[in-house]
Amino acid sequence: MSLGLKIAVIGDYNFTYNSHQATNLALDHSARFLDLEISYYWIKINEAAQIKTQLFEQYDGIWIAPGPYKNSFFLNGIIDTVLKLKIPILLTGESFKSLIEVLVNKNQLNPNGEKLISDNLVDGQQFERLTIIPHSKEFLQIYENHNTVELTSSRYSLYPQLITQLENKLIDVEAYNQFEEPEVISLKNHVFFLACACCPQISSTREIAHPLIYTFIKACSVFSKKED
Repeated sequence: MSLGLKIAVIGDYNFTYNSHQATNLALDHSARFLDLEISYYWIKINEAAQIKTQLFEQYDGIWIAPGPYKNSFFLNGIIDTVLKLKIPILLTGESFKSLIEVLVNKNQLNPNGEKLISDNLVDGQQFERLTIIPHSKEFLQIYENHNTVELTSSRYSLYPQLITQLENKLIDVEAYNQFEEPEVISLKNHVFFLACACCPQISSTREIAHPLIYTFIKACSVFSKKED
């Protein structure tokens, strides 16, 4: 092992949730694949809501994990805080919708108070399969040798005009799903800020670390070296 990284994982960890166990395992898989030493620390949602921006900066990267959350009310505030950070950020699961809501509010993209984002289109806490359709050159490379079928318990439909407004100034759509909805987005003008509604960590294995997850970890490693 050649380098130690500190990753904050924001979420209400419960070992009975498959997506939470998969988050830990995906980090382990990426550490092994990249030959890095990673220490990761779960921070509860209500605790993360109290953390000041400068305290988050002690980490080399932040991952906002899927729910369920004990109090999702805090999530938008947490996202608003991490948007100010200049370290790699990864969001998976329900926080995808929260990010969109924060961007809409901060940039006053919904002056008439319309419903621009659907409710969760996946029933309950069940997982459904979806197909990732890479849109950017980077994601074509990420999924070049990886299965494009992912699992999700959170899927949302966005009003087309909202997607256009977001793409104009704030986001790039990295991948769509088979329903022609944005599935993975990144923020413009950020070192690394990636949000996906699906849970790619679930398909990560010890033999085949998920490329999206180890791309995030690689970004954390590059950032850490620059800080040194």
